[in-house]
Order: sequence, then C-alpha cells, then structure tokens
Amino acid sequence: MSWLFELIAQLRQFLVPLLALFLFGRGDRNELWPLVGVAALIIASLWRYFTFRYHAGGDQLVLRTGLLSRNVRVVPYGRIHNVAVDQTLLHRLFDVAAVRLESAGGNKPEAEMRVLRLDRALALEDLIRHRGAAAAATPGTDGTAADGTGSVLHHLPPGEVLRLGIISNRGMVLVAAAFAAMGQLGGKSAVVWETLFSWLFGWVDTDAFNTPQWIAAGGVLLLLALAAVRLLSVVLAMLQYYGFTLAAHGRRLTVERGLLARWRSSAPRRRIQAWRMHEGVVHRLLRRRSLEVDIATGGGQQQARALRELAPVGTAEQCAALVTRLLPRAGWDTLDWVHFGHATWWRLFWPALPLVVLVTSLSCWRFGLPGALALAWLPWAGFRARRQAARMGWAFNGRLVALRTGWWSRHWYWAELDKLQSLQVSRNVVDRRCGTATLVLDTAGARGMRAPLRIRFLPLRRALALRQLLAGELARRPLRW
Repeated sequence: MSWLFELIAQLRQFLVPLLALFLFGRGDRNELWPLVGVAALIIASLWRYFTFRYHAGGDQLVLRTGLLSRNVRVVPYGRIHNVAVDQTLLHRLFDVAAVRLESAGGNKPEAEMRVLRLDRALALEDLIRHRGAAAAATPGTDGTAADGTGSVLHHLPPGEVLRLGIISNRGMVLVAAAFAAMGQLGGKSAVVWETLFSWLFGWVDTDAFNTPQWIAAGGVLLLLALAAVRLLSVVLAMLQYYGFTLAAHGRRLTVERGLLARWRSSAPRRRIQAWRMHEGVVHRLLRRRSLEVDIATGGGQQQARALRELAPVGTAEQCAALVTRLLPRAGWDTLDWVHFGHATWWRLFWPALPLVVLVTSLSCWRFGLPGALALAWLPWAGFRARRQAARMGWAFNGRLVALRTGWWSRHWYWAELDKLQSLQVSRNVVDRRCGTATLVLDTAGARGMRAPLRIRFLPLRRALALRQLLAGELARRPLRW
C-alpha cells in the first residue's frame, strides 16, 4: 500500500485548490475532468512506488529512483544530521512510518522514504546513529561513538502536557485561521456568524437588558471565549506533545511525541548552535519554564521539522539539570552577570512615547477629554522599563556568551564560544548620539532562534573591547558545528 501514501502526499498539495474550486467555483459540477487529474496522480504514485529502491551499505545510504531517467543518490552516514521518523494516524494503522534524512545544507531532505515498516524505519535510524557517530568520531571531540543505550533526559506525563496547554496559546492560531477562512466567504460570512450566534445565544432574551447587564454579559462572553481558547490549546497540546520523551543515544538526542500521530526526530548534540530559555507570566504562575535550542539546518521545511524543544515545559530545576547534562563544562549555573547602566531604562521607555501621544490624540479627537486617559499607560511603561533594565545582563566565562532580558516575560539566550561564526558591532542613530553600540553574535547555520544573541546598550568602548576579546578567542579555536 505504499502507493496509497504517495497518492495522499500528492493530493494534499491540490486539496485546498480543489475544495475552493468545488465550493466557490462556477460551472457544471458534473464534469469529469477532476477525476482525470486524480487518475494521473494515481499513475504517478504507482510509478514512484515501482521505481524507488534504497540500499543501506557499510558507510553510506544509496537511493535509486526513476525508470526511464534513472537517478542514484549516495548519502554518507556521517553527513546525516537529523533523522526524523513520522507516523500519521494512517501510518499507525498500517504499522509503517515515514523517514526523512536531513543535513545542514539545502532546503530539502537528503533522502525521504514516505513508507517503511516501522521496525525497518527504527532499524535504519539506529544504523545511521551508530555509523554516523563512528564516522564523526575524531580526536578532541567530546565523548565517544554512540553505544546504543538510550537514557531518558526529560519526559512529560499527562499532567505536564496539560500545563503546557494552559501555558501555550496555540488555540489562537486556529481561531485566527477560522477568522481568515470566514473572511474568504465574503457576504456569506455574515449569514454564518448570524446562524452561529443564534444557535449559541438564541434562547437569551436581550430586549430588557440595560447598560450594566450588557457590560456584564460582554464580560462573561469574553471570559468564556478565553476559556474556550485555552481549552482548545490544551487539546492541541495533548495531540502534539502527549508522551513527549527526550532521550540521549550516545552523542545524539532523540525526541518522540504525539497522541494520534507520532513524531520522532533525532540530531547530534554538536549541531546545537544556540540555546533559549523562556519564562512567561503563566509559566511563573505554574512555576515552569521552557527550554529550546537552535539546530543547524538548511532552513525552510527542515527548520520547522528540526529538533527544537528539549523541554516544552519543566521546572527550573529540570531545565537547569538538562543544561548541565548537555553542557557539563560550560559553567552555566556559575555565570557572573554584568548589569547594564541605570540610564538604560529610558532607552526601553522612549519608544512608547510617540505611540501613547498618537493614541491619546486620536482618542481625544474622537471622545473628547476622556480620551486623555490613554496617558495612564506612561507610568506603567516607565515602571516596566525600569524593571527590565534592572534585570538585563550579559555574561562571558571563556566558554559561554549569555544574555538575559525581560521582566514581565523573562528570556535567557546563550551560545558556546566554539559555535560563534561572526561578530558585529552595529550602531543606530540613537546609539551614535548616546555613545553606545550593539554587539551581534551569529552562530553557524542557526536560523530559527526567535531572537538573536544581541547585546544592546553597551558603551562603545566596552562593545569594541568585548568584540576584540571574543575574536581573539575564536581565532585560537576550531569552529565546531
């Protein structure tokens, strides 16, 4: 049944246009030309099924495709940086899996096998893990070849996945997609909304509502909507992260997760380029944090599929233990943080001034004197800027370069010195006026970190001295990525 999975993969690319044409298109819907297209896709799927072969040799994987025009692709095990084993619900029904072999270059996988028996897929992953580790083992690297025994580094029980759903806001993504889809309906969207609200609240008699009752009803609806979004986020978290397990197999890290569909991805530890730890407001209420890494990939779809979350949710102790386990000699827990100057707070505060002035002007023009209440945002912005400036800091201990930011929502960023690829000192107009600069640290092949390792508001002399210090250290060390 491999051809069936090939057909589904190809139909997925045309599913949305076909549905849009069927629902909103004009003309005779009894025409048979769509069936001709489906038949062509079936033939193409069967063709790929009968012409695809792979062979796992001693130190390389060989793939052969095509019949009239034959292509042979040779992929050395040592060049494979990420092995992804995915199972959709259909895969699980047939006890098969899809395997993708990815490297740090290019936007497409080095090899992709959409249908393998699950035992063969796991055996191929194990083979690549062992042979790739043996090929990459050179004098001076950390550790030895993979020994095949995996140790669990982090696991999420159902209670932690529930907390992850409460913390995350994934439900808003579906809500936004629903609103976007409704906007495509044009005039029909009003009918849909009217039918929906009539079904939900048609039993409520609103004719006798006064102003306080309308305000109370609006508040209750808002709370119900927020609760529904959080509930949707919990459901999505259960589907995506149920059974989340991070394990170490020699020098490779493997993540497996999913309830109906299962995802399994692995990558060498040496491919970790940068680290990010996050603690939002809801994190702090639940006493949890999130730990992510940036893996050297080729970007595009590979970046979205790469191993990224080491601990989607965990206690501060669990996150610290993970960092200590994976960076045993980096000294993360003993960093000596250097604080920024006290005058940094106004650099964080002044961008709010023009926005508040603009909003206040528009509010006063529309509502009169009560619109001046928008100025009440300024004290809060000033207080938040002072708190952020008091907590910001950077550190360098000879092995790590680290940055911490935020107060309301806290972030930590760091990278090993051996992973840095370039150093840049940049200055904008305000920096030139204030005598400050920004030191930007770029890591090799890392593209996915939500915020770069960027140390702002440094005095110019300190920024240049730090760049010179780091450049001297980098010149004496080999680049490891």
